[in-house]
Amino acid sequence: MIAFRRLPERWRRIDSTLRYLMGGLLLMAASLIPALHSYGTQLGGLPARPFDALAIVAIALQCLPLAGLGRWPVVCLALVALGFAVDQLRGYHVVAGTALPIALLGVGSRLERHRRATALAFSLAYVPLAVALYVAGSGAESPGDFALFYLALAFAWGIGAWLRSTRALEAERRRRVAVDTRAAERARIARELHDVVTHHVTAMVIQAEAARYLTAAPERLDQALTAVTDTGRRAITDLRHLLDLLNPDHGVKARTPPVGRLLTLVEQTRRAGQPVEFTEEGTPAESTGSADLVAYRVVQEALTNALKHAHGRRTSVLVHHGRSEITVEVSTDGPGARAGSPGGSGRGLAGLRERVGVLGGDFSAGRRAGGGFVVHARIPAGNPS
Repeated sequence: MIAFRRLPERWRRIDSTLRYLMGGLLLMAASLIPALHSYGTQLGGLPARPFDALAIVAIALQCLPLAGLGRWPVVCLALVALGFAVDQLRGYHVVAGTALPIALLGVGSRLERHRRATALAFSLAYVPLAVALYVAGSGAESPGDFALFYLALAFAWGIGAWLRSTRALEAERRRRVAVDTRAAERARIARELHDVVTHHVTAMVIQAEAARYLTAAPERLDQALTAVTDTGRRAITDLRHLLDLLNPDHGVKARTPPVGRLLTLVEQTRRAGQPVEFTEEGTPAESTGSADLVAYRVVQEALTNALKHAHGRRTSVLVHHGRSEITVEVSTDGPGARAGSPGGSGRGLAGLRERVGVLGGDFSAGRRAGGGFVVHARIPAGNPS
């Protein structure tokens, strides 16, 4: 039963030329069976004629060109139509006549250019054939019968055209999905680069600027330069981690920055001259999915904005671990930063809002009523990373 169900899949894997050739040979073999003689398409009412050498030629013209239907559809249709005309005018009426609607269906589904010209040429060629068969058959069939047969052939062409348009729509859909996927991946990479690079570089710039004024205090200057060096090393570590994520051979067990690294992040910000109060409440859940990383990025971006827009102002970080969510609140006494504010791209806060939204959480950033700036995020935990 399983092998039978796999037959359509195996059939589709076969090259189209071989599939059409197999179908043509099968149709040719059926046409040569004596019991099936004169059981094919009968158009015009001509009396049946015994097989001769020309009958074999007509059968071959109708069946064998089907092998080229995938590569040369117009040539295939012309040869099959010629064989069909010989078949009907001579009165063989072989089963191979079925190849004509098959060829029309294939041409309609595969022809990309000159479709209207091909359809018009076939229609014009059908008219003299119908007239010749009508005269040869002494009016055995009415003009309506010829029109009905033409409509049947047009229906086969229409099915092929529908298949072609369906494939084109599916290809366009896949293309759009690929474009959207690439755009989403580029946006994700841009967010990661922004989060990693902006924070570390901002801290290094502020520390380096402070070091310029410490030349009279060698000990403090050494501490400032050491902080710059440590920050640069952490930047390199985080960039390597990001490059590992971009590596196609990167496994699913990639390590993400845990909330435990928040203390290191806070210490780094303090060394850059920003007074930060850090509070962590609750116990982290065993499985938080991507929530840990998103919480880390929220704190990182908020502290980066505090360094850039409210340097030296008191900043507080509160991280609360609940049973099913992580709540992060970062407030500063300074003006903070708004998306689209001068001196900033606005990508950071917008990226955080998107990150939190993907996990089904809530994110807000804005001025407090009593002054200062606050970033708040509620991040559902336990989502698959």
